[in-house]
Amino acid sequence: MKTPVRIHGRMTGVSIVEALVALVVISVGMLGIAGLYLTSLQAGRSANLRVQALNLTSDLADRIRSNRLGLDEYEAAAKDTGKAHDCATKRCTPADVAENDIFVWKAAITEALPANANGTVDFIDNAAPAPDRYEIRVTWREAGSDVDSTFTMSVESEP
Repeated sequence: MKTPVRIHGRMTGVSIVEALVALVVISVGMLGIAGLYLTSLQAGRSANLRVQALNLTSDLADRIRSNRLGLDEYEAAAKDTGKAHDCATKRCTPADVAENDIFVWKAAITEALPANANGTVDFIDNAAPAPDRYEIRVTWREAGSDVDSTFTMSVESEP
């Protein structure tokens, strides 16, 4: 039986330097993946806030369209927080409905958007024959941002 011959020379295999380089490459890759994940979370939050602002402005636009007799009251009521009225059990005037709509809308803004969010309604009196319109604006600032985000919707008021 033959005995195995030992060859003395360089050893083959992974050296400690190669292992450390591989560890650094993998670590940099993992940091890149974590950064992408964080960016996607921030983009998702931003998109969610924009959807909330869209829903809030659409809600008030529908309320304005349905209360044609109280159109003049929306701009005035939006300058403050509005006023709660119990229109479900009592008869309310169009002005009361407008005040209640603004009250409910501002409460929804406070609940759905960051603490610094604000909603405004501006009446724009256009020259005839162009219809007058209301601009509904929701403004908020996202966490970690220095810039306000704004969503605006216009509603034409038909006579």
